[in-house]
Amino acid sequence: MSRPTAIITGASRGIGRAIATELARTHTVIGTYRARPDAAESLRAQTGCDVCRCDLASGEDRQALLAFARGKFDGLDLLVNNAGMAPRVRRDLLDATEESFDELMAANLKGPHFLTQQAARWMMERGQGRIVFITSISAYTASDNRGDYCISKAGLSMSAALYAHRLAPHGIQVFEIRPGIVRTDMTANVQQQYDERIASGLLPQPRMGESVDVARAVRAIADGLLDYSTGQVLNVDGGFHLRGL
Repeated sequence: MSRPTAIITGASRGIGRAIATELARTHTVIGTYRARPDAAESLRAQTGCDVCRCDLASGEDRQALLAFARGKFDGLDLLVNNAGMAPRVRRDLLDATEESFDELMAANLKGPHFLTQQAARWMMERGQGRIVFITSISAYTASDNRGDYCISKAGLSMSAALYAHRLAPHGIQVFEIRPGIVRTDMTANVQQQYDERIASGLLPQPRMGESVDVARAVRAIADGLLDYSTGQVLNVDGGFHLRGL
């Protein structure tokens, strides 16, 4: 039997790389990258994944990615919308710039939203498929020094819900995974601060998350273990979302 197929955006580093590494054991995978061809080539060498450069903010790049995938795959079984970016500079909400806002909206919201639109049309040709949105606890947690990031993730959370509702009658399941504080390049500059807050009780499970924690949640979805749970939000956050009294 042919292996199921998957596209994973932002697969060259961090959470995306962990997801690609996990799924490459069972799937034929295309992983995208934007700015680090060296990391993408090392992923290809390590896992056998195909890699494709794609700036998700670009409509032309999104179309090229799907054309590349159609040239490799008969159909698409899984799309993982993982790629995203943090603000280049963290600024107080009252000092934030329109340039940063526009950049984050294009990369973190517009890109995956419209890539999903194209992928969903392809999946509907066979009447099956699974789509995962990797969002963040920032979808509902206010961080005054990176409001543009929070807004982009809140919007992406709604995009996941919209597609889950729209595609359910067509045999396509859609899920949202909300990672918490995960050890990646994105958190490296503030890791000491997070370590101190975790030690002070920020998380019920007192450790920073690892990329593999998110990859395991994607694995459960990819294996069909949650197929009657479309629209479900999976909090991979060490219990951050819990409210204790």
